[in-house]
Amino acid sequence: MKKSFQLIALLVVAFLSSCSGGKDTTKVEVVDEKPRVKLADVKAREVEQVQEYTATVEAEVKNNIAPASPVRIEQIFVEVGDRVNKGQKLVQMDAASLKQMKLQLENKQTEFNRTDELYKVGGASKSEWDAQKMALDVQQSAYKNLMENTQLISPINGIVTARNYDNGDMYGGGSPVLVVEQITPVKLMINVSEAYFTKVKKGEDVKVTLDVYGDEEFNGKVSLIYPTIDAMTRTFPVEIKINNRDQRIRPGMFARAILNFGSEENVVVPDLAIVKQAGSGDRYVYVYDNGTVSYNKVELGRRMGTEYELKSGVPNNSKVVIAGQSRLINGTAVDIEE
Repeated sequence: MKKSFQLIALLVVAFLSSCSGGKDTTKVEVVDEKPRVKLADVKAREVEQVQEYTATVEAEVKNNIAPASPVRIEQIFVEVGDRVNKGQKLVQMDAASLKQMKLQLENKQTEFNRTDELYKVGGASKSEWDAQKMALDVQQSAYKNLMENTQLISPINGIVTARNYDNGDMYGGGSPVLVVEQITPVKLMINVSEAYFTKVKKGEDVKVTLDVYGDEEFNGKVSLIYPTIDAMTRTFPVEIKINNRDQRIRPGMFARAILNFGSEENVVVPDLAIVKQAGSGDRYVYVYDNGTVSYNKVELGRRMGTEYELKSGVPNNSKVVIAGQSRLINGTAVDIEE
């Protein structure tokens, strides 16, 4: 009886298989799931308009010390790093030409004195007196110029930052014998966006840091604002001066200047919301509204830790996507992940 039941069951299975032609009739229902995203509520708030600019420290004044014509260097009296005073003798050049010029000047002076005596008693004409006086003036100017180029004097209070020759060398032009720089004060030159042209004020305080001194802050002031905008970069130069009385800041140091342009009310979003478009520098944010997202181009402002200020692109009191952006395009319907 048991064998008969098994046989009947096999016959029924064979019959059903033959009716279906051996095909699997099971239907699979495919469900198209929406991308799941995380959202963050964002709103506008007051944000300080602080901008950081990088610059290289420059001396207030830089003087190249060199004679006007080729001449042998007799003696250099200072070394690199020496502090010098205005009017201090720095270099003595060969004085042979000066001695010869001095003799010529004395001869011209004697000739003029003789002509002057004759002119007073009517023994020489006014034109002769004028000619001798002009020749004497020319010789005096030449002697003074040569004397200035024989004894090289510092025109400023400063520090020697370069020495390019040794005693006995022949100066033939090119590099100066010495370089003297005034480093009290020092200055920075920065390029500021034209958007802030009306907001930068002369005398405004500026915080300055230098990489060599870590987070230590130095006080600077805006000393000069250039009156024109560079048409290529849309920026204008601003000069900042630092007193540097202790002379800790030296030309060539890398500096960061921080300017505060007041505050503005702008939307602030988490940095996770910012999406960079491949192949360009544009930034976007996905904004959620009624079940779908829109792909909004934004203008970034200041970064504050894990947040970004937005100058434009996202309305106040919006919801923005902060996770799950990889599967999104403009207009995508999404599910919200709690």
